[in-house]
Amino acid sequence: MWANCMTTWPCDHIKMKIDIANKISEFFVNYFTLSGQLVSQAEAEKNIREGVSFRGTNILILIIAIFIASLGLNTNSTAVIIGAMLISPLMGPIIGIGLGVGIHDFDLIKRCVRNLAMAAGFSVITATIYFFISPVSEQHSELLARTSPTIYDVLIGFFGGGAGIIALGANNKGNVIPGVAIATALMPPLCTAGYGIATWQLNYFFGAFYLFFINSVYIAFATFIGVKLMKYQAHTVGDNNRARRVRRIVYSLAILTMLPSIYLTYNMLRQNKFTMNADTFVADECRFPDTQVISHKAYTDHGERVLSMTLIGQPLPADSLQLALSSRLKFYGLAGTRLVIIQGVQAHRDAAQSQQTAAVGDIYRLAQSTISRQQGTIDSLKTIIAEERSSFTASSEVASEIKVVFPNIHRIGISTAVFNNIGEHEGTDTTTVAMVHTKGKLTKAERVKLAEYLEARLSVKSIEIVEVP
Repeated sequence: MWANCMTTWPCDHIKMKIDIANKISEFFVNYFTLSGQLVSQAEAEKNIREGVSFRGTNILILIIAIFIASLGLNTNSTAVIIGAMLISPLMGPIIGIGLGVGIHDFDLIKRCVRNLAMAAGFSVITATIYFFISPVSEQHSELLARTSPTIYDVLIGFFGGGAGIIALGANNKGNVIPGVAIATALMPPLCTAGYGIATWQLNYFFGAFYLFFINSVYIAFATFIGVKLMKYQAHTVGDNNRARRVRRIVYSLAILTMLPSIYLTYNMLRQNKFTMNADTFVADECRFPDTQVISHKAYTDHGERVLSMTLIGQPLPADSLQLALSSRLKFYGLAGTRLVIIQGVQAHRDAAQSQQTAAVGDIYRLAQSTISRQQGTIDSLKTIIAEERSSFTASSEVASEIKVVFPNIHRIGISTAVFNNIGEHEGTDTTTVAMVHTKGKLTKAERVKLAEYLEARLSVKSIEIVEVP
């Protein structure tokens, strides 16, 4: 009996494990299966192909979206940038490339690549024009965030593209596509690239365009994998060599695109770790009874790591402090870091120098303002003198001609008068005035003739005739 129990117990135990495994497998299959939730391949392809073309409304919407995104970057408005990403039709040709690679539709791949290149070109040109004419050229955080892509941007593009192809192939799309457009952020990098060209900062251009390239490649790569997982049928079955060649290109491009981002991510993480270690070092090691650290900064100068600290309070022995703190750097992962300590008289001197520099700057600006006002006054006086001289010369030249053309005029004076308007329309008007002494009163026709003659002779638009008895 005991033997029978010993022989049946392992079998029951194994059966129980199999049942548990089957239940777990069934649980995950029920929750993650796509069966019955996908549209047909033809319908999914139709939805994707409709967004590939860039003609008419699509290209106009793209240009408008670029202007909106540029305004958002220019004003550092996250809401405006998100709105531009929702409007943008850039996702279409990128997903189309992934679909074309997955189903071996090489004509679709060519068309999508051509349309994407054209759309990117139009976008960069539009952004360049905007930032070239924009009066605001300040570099805000939203703009700078698009200049240093990392491996995290690779992951965002990949998972965003995966969500996009699943949504396009599903019955219930929900709000996935707008969310993918926001998450992958295709528009802002192109705008930042245009900013780099407009301000001639090519490092911004290359960094931003590389971010756009990362997003495009990995959205297309995720689409390709999604198409394979959803088992879409290939359109051409006879050209397997070409299909394999295209897949190798896709895999190689994905890897090559990722490599620079890995390096940039390594540098970013290294700098973040350096900053955190420096903060910990200052907090733990720089606690003195009568002296405080008022500021510190960890940075890299020509490849050398530097930790700069400013102390205020009772001055400490410089050599001993430098030696003691430098010997503790290695325990915080800061070996090889150059320590710069500013304290006591030097700190006060730096502060005083900073204040002095600010004061000198204020004095300089005040002097420049005073000089500008004085120069304006001098220019005005010069203008008045020149006008008076011009009036005197004109009177002398015209006087000899007047007695021939208008014999009844025996005296004439020409000057420029400034009239102050009184009433609703306040302000000043400058008018050329001719004062004439006549033997008798001028007729209306003679006044008109005299005015026309003087206007032509003196090259003025209008002249006021005043008769003096």
